[in-house]
Amino acid sequence: MGFEPGSKQLQDGGRNSKGLYHKLLLLLTVIGINVLAFYTFSRSSNSHDKDQGSNSSQQELNQFSLTSNALIVKLSQTKEELKNTQHELQVAREELKLMLDQIGELTRSHLIALQAADRRGLQKQPALSHIPDSAELQALIEPRKLPLGWNPSLNSDSMVAPVGHRCLMQDEDIKKFMDYELGGTCPDDESLAQKLLLAGCEPLPRRRCFAQTPANYSEPYPIPRSFWEGPPDGNIVWTPYECKSFECLNSRAKRKVFADCLDCFDLEGRERHRWLFMSNQLDYTIDEVLELKPGSIRIGLDIGGGTGSFAVRMREHNVTIVTTSLNLGGPFNNFIAQRGVIPIFLTIAQRLPFFDNTLDIVHSMHVLSNWIPEETLEFILLDIDRVLRPGGLFWLDHFFCLRPELNKYVPMIERLGYKKLKWGVGEKLDRGRELQEMYVSAVLEKPIKRP
Repeated sequence: MGFEPGSKQLQDGGRNSKGLYHKLLLLLTVIGINVLAFYTFSRSSNSHDKDQGSNSSQQELNQFSLTSNALIVKLSQTKEELKNTQHELQVAREELKLMLDQIGELTRSHLIALQAADRRGLQKQPALSHIPDSAELQALIEPRKLPLGWNPSLNSDSMVAPVGHRCLMQDEDIKKFMDYELGGTCPDDESLAQKLLLAGCEPLPRRRCFAQTPANYSEPYPIPRSFWEGPPDGNIVWTPYECKSFECLNSRAKRKVFADCLDCFDLEGRERHRWLFMSNQLDYTIDEVLELKPGSIRIGLDIGGGTGSFAVRMREHNVTIVTTSLNLGGPFNNFIAQRGVIPIFLTIAQRLPFFDNTLDIVHSMHVLSNWIPEETLEFILLDIDRVLRPGGLFWLDHFFCLRPELNKYVPMIERLGYKKLKWGVGEKLDRGRELQEMYVSAVLEKPIKRP
């Protein structure tokens, strides 16, 4: 709309120029006809009326001369008008160019303003219906401006601390968790932290206090001694647990206490022999699994790996395994770390903290089973697929369910589209055959390409 007047002027100038051209052509045609008539008339005159013809011709010549002069004057005027019109047309073109340049500049300025507004919009946080009344929590989650301003790599001019949305729903617990002396020692509240995690408050918010440390800590044993010798009791903060020593933990099996991973702190018991021997069709050894991909299994993940024995056995084969675990009834994460392998304090519901297509192997024993809601299990399986590289291995170790449920879970596993390098289905008999409990064990290879 801003350049329509200039455009109209240009169009009018073009029409005027075309009209003058037609007028000039008409004048030249008239002159040509008159010259031709005069020549014809002078050639066809008879001698007997020469005197009379001469007078008549002289009169016509005079008339022609007057007409020609008038036409020449008109032609000069027309040329001048055409020259003026061309000048006006050039001025109109220059004005139009100036207007278009101005419009372009305004457009660029507007786009820059919009981009700046979009960047500012990235910093706006959605309104939360409720933020617990905790000064430290609010200080943590408030966006903080970067000291050096806009960072193109972050596409932002501020930094925001991530906190699980469920944290904001655990009003009393999160306020208690964030209530501490700034710069002092954090409360001895590991049980509260795990309670928040299990309620979906993941990741937990950071705190500005120093973590509790064991009162009698000593240097951990060197590798490989640390692999199969339990750490001293003094290296653990025992406050959250019913047992206050590893001896107490290892005696639970004799006392028939119900607990997950009942005897896995006993490194001289069953833990010592896991994945070394194949006692039935569902038990695969580490040696035979690694032989499926000689030399290409280097890094991986063990989901819900107890006290880290799978990671230790793989470390003995020069494979680095990260183990996810909680501290349900015992200091699992500390124990894993004391053995010289890497723990991550993570629930089964949390997105795996690895980038896509990075891990050579993902293993899980007993954890992935029918106790997990069906849709949640589908999310977990596809998240495992996400972090596995093409050609990577998914070792599903003793997945358990009821016999009728095989018709549901086996197709769910098969929908991953993995090649079955090893596959076994058998009865879970530790609690009796009448319960119809079943195990599925498999080593599955992620396809290099999907159809």
